Amino acid sequence: MIQVYTGNGKGKTTAALGLALRAAGAGFKVYIAQFIKGKRYSELDAIKKISNITLVQCGRACFIKNKPRPRDFVLAQAGLEKVKKALARKCYRIIILDEVNIALKLGLLMIEDVIGIIKSAPSATELILTGRYAPPEICKIADLISDIREVKHHYQKGARARRGIEF
Repeated sequence: MIQVYTGNGKGKTTAALGLALRAAGAGFKVYIAQFIKGKRYSELDAIKKISNITLVQCGRACFIKNKPRPRDFVLAQAGLEKVKKALARKCYRIIILDEVNIALKLGLLMIEDVIGIIKSAPSATELILTGRYAPPEICKIADLISDIREVKHHYQKGARARRGIEF
């Protein structure tokens, strides 16, 4: 099963992490690759306490605001290789490619490579792809798409990101 969480609203990563928590509670092994993320997020501390969830970050310790740097390409490609190895182990019931859609939008990854991963996944493995701008090619092969739409956001009033809520 292929799930896509996309759209301009808040909650795509949060939804994927909620699914990871549920799966871990059911005894499943979960692998999470966070593309374009290298900053310290609060979920890292929580996930360290759950033995059947593995999380790797595949980005620099900043958000890419302008053009990606050469290091961003290297980190994204390395992250994709880690996902391929996780799939090859055939021990993970859930594999989450967090912000992979943004990595595709920025050109850090090739759509053909991500689709190759999707097609190579064992049928018992649930793949979750998050991030804005889900490409039509991925949406076409997805089994479930949640388009998370922003209706109202406190950032519009100048609020800052809060530890434990947004990061």
